Formats: sequence, structure tokens, C-alpha cells
Amino acid sequence: MDHNTGDDRFVRLRLEKIGWFKVRADRDVPPADEIDEVSLKKERTGEWFVSLVTSVENTPEKPPLGEIEPEDCVGVDLGITSYIHTSENLSVDTLDLSEEYDRYAREQRKLDRKEHGSNNWEKQRRKVAQAKRAIKRKVRDYQHKLTTWLVTEYDVVAVEDLDVKPMLETSQNAKNKQDAAWSRFLELLEYKADLHGTHVEKVKPEGTTKECAVCGVETAKPIWVREHSCPACGHQDGRDLNAAKNILFRGLKQLGAGRSESTPVQTALPTLTPHREEVGAKRVVEAGSPGA
Repeated sequence: MDHNTGDDRFVRLRLEKIGWFKVRADRDVPPADEIDEVSLKKERTGEWFVSLVTSVENTPEKPPLGEIEPEDCVGVDLGITSYIHTSENLSVDTLDLSEEYDRYAREQRKLDRKEHGSNNWEKQRRKVAQAKRAIKRKVRDYQHKLTTWLVTEYDVVAVEDLDVKPMLETSQNAKNKQDAAWSRFLELLEYKADLHGTHVEKVKPEGTTKECAVCGVETAKPIWVREHSCPACGHQDGRDLNAAKNILFRGLKQLGAGRSESTPVQTALPTLTPHREEVGAKRVVEAGSPGA
């Protein structure tokens, strides 16, 4: 590894049987003796990427549950009308990828008009791959920033453990759910939780929207009904907010906290949450966190 290239954005890397080549780095590159593995990958766009694998030592320990304050616990509902909705009544919008999909569709139509296998077809195929990659990168960047914010802002994050495959097979809105890529979002959340010393607990999503977060009575409601109104205790909340509170209840219970006065669950979920904050997707992309 040669860091003396005259440009901080680039390093020179030498691999046996391949030789030296220049790499544009998106983060600080460790010394050669700290690199455990190097992977080379050629994308469909024709570009090459290098991944460097290193070992991380002395990761922070997760704080004891008894020492966690109520305000450091959050439940996360993976939303339909929003990307996520938290038990603190924070709603983060989904990404608007309409322009990216329009570009992808245009490039795909151009490809269909080319003679398969010709030079022009190959050039256009790369443009299609680039348009598809732009969508993938934007979603991934969005997920990285959201998950980083969650694990650095809270000590306990409870989230739905969604089975995405049946949702994609049965939903008429499958493309949007696939864009959301919940499985990758959960993987990033768990991975970063270990790096930052945060408890992440996945819970079963069944019944989280039906069950009242105050008394526990279930009330069936169709998907278009966005408000929760309990016939038993009279509690009213937004549908996603009520679900996020139930997710936090279940997460704390699985962690061994349960519903008792000695744990943060009772005070972490106030009965009334009058203030709702909405965060646009653009703010997440530009600033890096919904709280910025």
C-alpha cells in the first residue's frame, strides 16, 4: 500500500500477480499490515471496486439495561406512508426516486431498440446499469445515515422483524417495498449496533397495529385507517405511533425489562404525544440524520 500519491483521495495498491494500480478511496485506508483480505469486483457498469477487510478491536460494550434512561429507548415501525415512524412520534419520509426510475425506464427503452450484442447495445447496456446503480446507491446511502443516527442516538432500538419475501409476492406496491429493502436496513442496524454498543431487538410485527399501547386490547382496522382509537380505554394515537410504542414494549420485554416500574418502559411511552415531527427524505440525504 502506497499512500504517497500526491492526492489524499487516491492510494496505490499492489496485489501479487496483478501489480500496482491506483484506487480512489471513499474513506481512510489502513496500513497494509492491518488489512486481512482484499476483494476485487467488476460491476455491470464496467467499473472495478476494491474492498479491504480489517479487524475491529475493542468494540464498546452495550450498557446494562438497568442503567438505561427512558429517553434512550425507541421503538421503530417500518412504515407504509413513511420510511420509519418512531415511538417518539418522529416520522421520516420515504425517498422520492421517481426521477431515477424515469431515467432507468428511458435507458431501458433505448436498449430494447439496439441490436443485441452490438457495440451500441453494449454501450447502452452500461448506461442502463449505471441508472440502476444510481437507485441502489441512493437507497443504500439513505439507509446508512438513518441506521447510524438510530444507534448513536439511542441505547435500545426495538424494530419489527419483517418477513419481506411474502410481502413482495403479494403486494401490489412491491416495487416500493423492494426499494425500501427492509432486510438490508435491519442488517445495517444490527451491524452498526455492535460497533456503537447499542441494544437492537427485533420483535414479531403481528398485532402491533391492532393492539392498544395503553391497555393491550386489540382492535382490527383496515390498512387505509391511519388512526388508532381504542374502544376499551379510549386511547387515541396515530396508527404508526401506536405500533412503534408496541414494538418498544415487546423489545424491552424480550430483553428482560418487561412492564414494571423498575424498567424504563412505563415512562418511555407517554400516553399522549401531541407533538409530531416529520423529517423529509431530502434532509436525511443532505444532512445525514433526521435530527439535523
